[in-house]
Amino acid sequence: MIACDTSSLAAFLAGDAKAADVTKVRDALRKGELVLPPAALAEALSNPHTARTAISLLSPIPLLEPTPGYWIRVGASRAKLIGKGLKARLADALIAQSCIDASVELIARDRDFRHFATHCGLKLA
Repeated sequence: MIACDTSSLAAFLAGDAKAADVTKVRDALRKGELVLPPAALAEALSNPHTARTAISLLSPIPLLEPTPGYWIRVGASRAKLIGKGLKARLADALIAQSCIDASVELIARDRDFRHFATHCGLKLA
């Protein structure tokens, strides 16, 4: 299993075929290995330009469902990064924690995930 962040997912939906992250998303999708953090799915479906295409393509992909204590761990991860003066947007924290909890690597275009990798145990693909 491998997950992807919203920006990589959006680039895939937009047809950015040359980007390395999009290639990883496409390969994982073809192999049936792609899973989605719920926050990434919600963000992808929030784009009115790709929502229709996204719904039909993304609906069959399994979600990384939150486990007990998820919300507390999200808050703790964000607090750790914010306490270090690092950027930790809520959506990124939700996506990162979903992957951390499931021990799933994240395909990420957004460089802010490197903080979650360095300090919180996120594995980047």
